[in-house]
Amino acid sequence: MSWATLLSVMLLGVRFVTAVPNPQNSESPPTLTFSTAVASPSSPSSTLPPQVSVPPTQPWCPSQIFCAGALLQTVNLAQLYSDSKTFVDKPTNKAPSQVLTDFATINGTSLTEGAVEQFVDTDFSGEGLELESVALANFNPTPAFLNGVKDPLVKAWAGVVNGYWTQLIRDTNDSALCDGAACESTLIPLNHTFVVPGGRFREIYYWDSFWIIEGLIQSELYDVVNSTLQNFMDQLERFGFIPNGGRIYYLNRSQPPLFIHMLDRYINATNDTSILERALPLAELELEWWSTNRSITVTSSYTSQTYNMFHYAVNNSAPRPESYLEDYQTATGVNLTEQQRSDLYAELATGAESGWDYTGRWLKQPLAGNNLTDQDSKLRTLNIRSTIPVDLNSLLYKSHQILAEYLDQAGSTSQAASHRAIASNLSSGILDLFWDSNKLAFYDYNLTSNARNGYYSPATFYPFWVGIIPPEVLNDQSKAFGAFAPINMVLNRYNGTFPSSFVETGLQWDLPNSWPPHQYIALEALRNLPSNLTTNAVPNGNSFDLVPSGQLGITEDQLPSQPIRGTNNTSTREDISKLNGTVVNGGTAVNGEGWGQTLQRELANRYTAAAFCSWWATGGSIPNVLPRRSNQDLNLTGSLNNTGNMFEKFSNLDIDSAGSGGEYTVQAGFGWTNGVVLWVASAYGGILDAPKCPNITTDAVSNENNSGGNTSSAASGAASITLSVVLAMVVSGVMLW
Repeated sequence: MSWATLLSVMLLGVRFVTAVPNPQNSESPPTLTFSTAVASPSSPSSTLPPQVSVPPTQPWCPSQIFCAGALLQTVNLAQLYSDSKTFVDKPTNKAPSQVLTDFATINGTSLTEGAVEQFVDTDFSGEGLELESVALANFNPTPAFLNGVKDPLVKAWAGVVNGYWTQLIRDTNDSALCDGAACESTLIPLNHTFVVPGGRFREIYYWDSFWIIEGLIQSELYDVVNSTLQNFMDQLERFGFIPNGGRIYYLNRSQPPLFIHMLDRYINATNDTSILERALPLAELELEWWSTNRSITVTSSYTSQTYNMFHYAVNNSAPRPESYLEDYQTATGVNLTEQQRSDLYAELATGAESGWDYTGRWLKQPLAGNNLTDQDSKLRTLNIRSTIPVDLNSLLYKSHQILAEYLDQAGSTSQAASHRAIASNLSSGILDLFWDSNKLAFYDYNLTSNARNGYYSPATFYPFWVGIIPPEVLNDQSKAFGAFAPINMVLNRYNGTFPSSFVETGLQWDLPNSWPPHQYIALEALRNLPSNLTTNAVPNGNSFDLVPSGQLGITEDQLPSQPIRGTNNTSTREDISKLNGTVVNGGTAVNGEGWGQTLQRELANRYTAAAFCSWWATGGSIPNVLPRRSNQDLNLTGSLNNTGNMFEKFSNLDIDSAGSGGEYTVQAGFGWTNGVVLWVASAYGGILDAPKCPNITTDAVSNENNSGGNTSSAASGAASITLSVVLAMVVSGVMLW
């Protein structure tokens, strides 16, 4: 998303949480005000459009107000809010029976948008009021990891990001809870403190919490990590699984299973094994849920071997309540039978369970057509339930391994052996079904075609992350590099971080978007390689030519070009970010560095730069260290009233810009972004350099004079706040802390 586009989005009313805490003051965390959306019909006197029949009641979501039914469908068709989630997060301020009576009174053939607006304003309260911001009692403004961050600017900024936990910490607001008789709400109350992602994601989320926990551990907020785990254990006891998020409309699906991974991180950081007495039986319960509800027998078309594998598969025949209008429009935009609509609703919910909602990975023909604005036609070809995902099976492999280790320690050797057998089956299946020894990459397995999909994505790094390394890689350093060559290509050819795919579909989990979890997983995968595989230097040559033939599934000409700011050249497919021994925003080259260390250094620096530059471009500053950008700059980015945004995703082509696309506007906050920033600062603090960010005003003026008018950043147009600036502040008597 260019800054011009981002500005227009902001002017349409996007709300950001942007108050910057003072990292040196733990006694007075910021007070957050929960703003609520005001209903705004497109035309108050207009009657609602004709509706298709109301979908059947979903057994997992029986509410007549917030689940599939006439009321929810009618409110959504009135289009009172830009985000469907807004309405289902609003508790009623009347008894449910009275709300239904009031709705029945207005519901008729000539129902207007204005009547629906008045009904909602009268019968419902503000969204998110059941949760409250709380003081972070044990907040440490200077956790130990900061001592390992060598660059003064990066160190100061990591301290600011560390302070963002004070904005995102939540408790259930008991005084605002509904008892079911006086009012009704979708919130699933929690007994313990937790961290929210931010923006529209105002409750706890499952897989987000893994990277939040990684950051909390670096921040030494171990009590919050423990509380988060206790909340998930409460949910396991209550529901038998961990739902996608903390609302009743998520109770038909989970998310990538990372509970025992979080538990393992916590124990390794604290040595608090007392939690295991409660946690181990519940971890086993979760894996039983996945086995009962999401396992499937697959016979390999390559070896004829049969494996018990896992897929995402949600039982659902109605629009998702939190995305009701979007799903409804997708399913009713063409002539579909009731069964076809039900199947599509199941696919849409299944995509949400995967966490990758949505991506070309899940489409029947991901490369068909190139209309980036017509998302509905793509989503109607979702084929997720018939896809065996490499990432899901990798996570479950590791989950069974971790559980087996803890069961062994507890003396439950027979149970441990059972879980190791499951892990062994999964490992064999992952290498057989997903690994392509010619292309040197892991791909999803498609049950429809009974073959690998061939759609390249960061999911290829999951097996390496969990310790599954193919024999070809273990026996040949050049093939080991080949498996990671796309990272080298991205770092040399583009100015952002590793994208979700190399195909631009307009879906948010595809190019040009890059996501913090993927950078973490790629780095962890590189760290997991045996040292003897990474000793050689990065090979010389064109970075695309170093990628194994066919691995990306596209030719070099089909790769997206890197737009260039501030020049007469509008774009290029060359290695324009390549420097002597490193890349732009890739840190400083080290003599004798192997390719594995080089890629880690460069990717860690590039991710830090992406998060930092987009934060600085939206009003971020650090007293006595980093000046706020000029009003002229901030006016261009629509950030005159902002104090720095941490975005949930970034642009692979624009180092200082947020990502784009998807069902909702770009979100700021942001839990997993902060977590990965802090983890990177802790793991790579000694090799992180001050980011080089584009000069917004200069580039904008230059772009107006260029025929292309492109607003994406590139190496050739960059101006930076560098270490020399920080040192100048020190020399002039300005202290860093």
